[in-house]
Amino acid sequence: MVARLLSYAFLLLASIALFISASGIATSRFEKLGAGAFPKIIFGAMAIVSAIAIIDALRQIPRHAYGDFAAQAVAWAKRCYLVFVCLGALTAYLLTIPVLGFSIASLIFLFVLQVILMPRTPKSIALAAVVAVVFSFGLNWLFAEVFTVFLPRGVL
Repeated sequence: MVARLLSYAFLLLASIALFISASGIATSRFEKLGAGAFPKIIFGAMAIVSAIAIIDALRQIPRHAYGDFAAQAVAWAKRCYLVFVCLGALTAYLLTIPVLGFSIASLIFLFVLQVILMPRTPKSIALAAVVAVVFSFGLNWLFAEVFTVFLPRGVL
């Protein structure tokens, strides 16, 4: 029950942050709703549903279990540490794209995440390096040459 409650709280915070972020989408003077209207509707609905789920989850927790809540939350976080590692790596990746560019940031992100998640043998590390190079520089090449869309280059 603790994991479910914490998941709902995370979804609520994420949907509020995304709602605020969607408010910054530029609007055209030719549209009544604007480009940010649909994302704001979706993220607002997600926030409302998450708040309802939090209230329902709080109702289902027995009163004597609230004293043990912190210990259960810490135990849950320890069991799910790989999820937090992936979220941290994704956050770092998104923050480094404007600085390093898509190809280099993707190369580092893919390689590090694969090494963290895969068994660490020389063969798997070599495979992770090849996959990281192909997907980072290959996607950049595909978008530039085929779709004529240039991915972020970064300042370096």
